[in-house]
Formats: sequence, structure tokens, C-alpha cells
Amino acid sequence: MDRYERILTLHRLLKSAHYPIPLSRLLGELECSRATLYRDVAFLRDALGAPIESAGTEQAAFRYEVGEGERFELPGLWLTSDELAALLALNELISRSGPGVLAGALAPFKARIEGLLSDQGSGKALPIERIRVIPWGERKLDQQVFRIVAGAVLERRQLRFRYRARTTNADSRRTVSPQRLTHYRDNWYLDVWDHDREALRSFAVDRIVEASSLDQAATDVSEGDLNDLLASSYGIFAGKPKAWATIRFSPHAARWVAEEHWHSQQKGEWLSDGHYELKVPYSNSKELLMDVLKYGPDAQIVAPIPLREEMKILLQLARDAYKSSGE
Repeated sequence: MDRYERILTLHRLLKSAHYPIPLSRLLGELECSRATLYRDVAFLRDALGAPIESAGTEQAAFRYEVGEGERFELPGLWLTSDELAALLALNELISRSGPGVLAGALAPFKARIEGLLSDQGSGKALPIERIRVIPWGERKLDQQVFRIVAGAVLERRQLRFRYRARTTNADSRRTVSPQRLTHYRDNWYLDVWDHDREALRSFAVDRIVEASSLDQAATDVSEGDLNDLLASSYGIFAGKPKAWATIRFSPHAARWVAEEHWHSQQKGEWLSDGHYELKVPYSNSKELLMDVLKYGPDAQIVAPIPLREEMKILLQLARDAYKSSGE
């Protein structure tokens, strides 16, 4: 940890502490020597004006003065290396949005971020071109539709649009109360209360056309109810879980699958033979089956039996397709 990060970490520790922090804890948090810590404390107090005081205890301890500490902030903008990396990634995300959605709205932020990134330490501009974000499966999005949808979400207004379902291409008109926008796997989805169907639904924004914001206030659904229906099952598909899938991975694939996040309620277990079993709740099997298929022979659905049989049918259909094309 360099001096810049030590000063920032020291400030945040003192800022959040309700009681004096012992010297031993500060040394452990900052990973430095006693002499270095005292120099940092002196710099924070004398050069930056921090209201640091030594506590009257048997061992050395420091804290911010009550009242003064709550008002004190470091001058300028201070970022840790993790925060700086996140800012670099955000800058790259804004850059690759190009002339499409959000680019115009985010342009002022992009300029500000680039200014901040060149104002760290020595003042030299950081090589932001060395941060690369690669989109995967990103679908074309109508910028005007996105702005109308996002505006209705933030302004809490009802929304009317025409929707073309991706799987069936069925066309329908909807009047909804938008609840939240979700960015999932490089695409945007809109969670809503559908007034015609009197139920929660989720729509792919790229399939929305002829969107218009209405004057009527949106009906709000609690976050708990939204998560119960729209976030409790695997993937983007809505619905409460109907079953738990058990997927067994080979020792080869287990090395990285064990560290992957598939679902907030997932359960993982190492088996004695080196295999790894992952359990996730699901409602609609489509996305889960696609994700398991990408592991090929290194993944096998163990349970439930209907899901296992569904996978067998998919594999047989794929095999038959290859037979047909080879003849």
C-alpha cells in the first residue's frame, strides 16, 4: 500500500470509528511500520487539517474529535486503487457506447472522469486505453425508446408501448407501471407491473417499440415482491422457483465453476472424487440449459429428472442436426 492509499484508508478508518482506534489495529490495517504510521498521522493532521487527537488510554490510540470529525473531509478527490480501476472501467464503458444509447447523456461525465483520472498523484494521465471492455451478445437498442423508458422509470410515470415477444414474435400492446431497469448480460430489461394482466412482468427493452410516457403516476411494487418473482429464479426469466437444479461438473471444470456466481442462493459442494456439484433454483429451464450446454462433456444435470430429460432431448436434437448436415 503506497502513501496515497494509506492516507485515504487512515482517514476512512478514523471517520467511521465510534471509539479510539488502537495503534496495533491501525498498523495491521495500513500494513506499515510504527514510524510510517506516525508520519502519516502527522501529515493528515498538519498538512490536511484533520482533527486527529490521541486518546487517553494505556496504549496509543487515535480518533477524530467528536463533532469536528463528522464535518471533516479530505480536500479534493481521493480514490483507492480498486475505486480507480472501477472508474477506468466505467470510462471505457462510456467510450464504447459510441453514438448509441446513453452516449450523449454521459458525454459530460466522460470528460469529467478523464479529468479525474489525470489528476492522481503525479498528475500524469493514466493509460486508460489499456482497459478494454468486450461486449458479448449485445443487441441493437433504439436510443429514443430507451430514453423514454428510463425517463418513465425515474419520473415514476406509467408507460405504454407495443411489444414484440422474442420467442414467439407475438405482437401486443401494454400499459404498465415501470419498476426498474435491469442490465443483464450486456442487454437491458424492464421490470413492470402490467395493468392489463395485473401481474409483474419483465420485458427486453430492445423489443419495445412505440413507447410513450403517460401522465398517470406509476404504481409502486415493493422491492421484496419484485425480488420474489423476478430475482428468485435462475437467469432473467420471471417466476418463483419451481425446483432446484443439481449440476455436476468434472474435476477439470470444477476448478473455476466453484468460484463462479450463478445465483444469489446457489449451493456448492465438492465431492470426494474431485467433481463439484452446484445447486440453483430455477423457474424457466431455457437459460439454465443453455449455460450448462456450454460446458459440453464437463457438465451433467443430475436432478431433477424432468430437467435431465429435457437436456437429453436437446442433445439428441443437436446430434440429429449434425447427422442431417453431414449427409
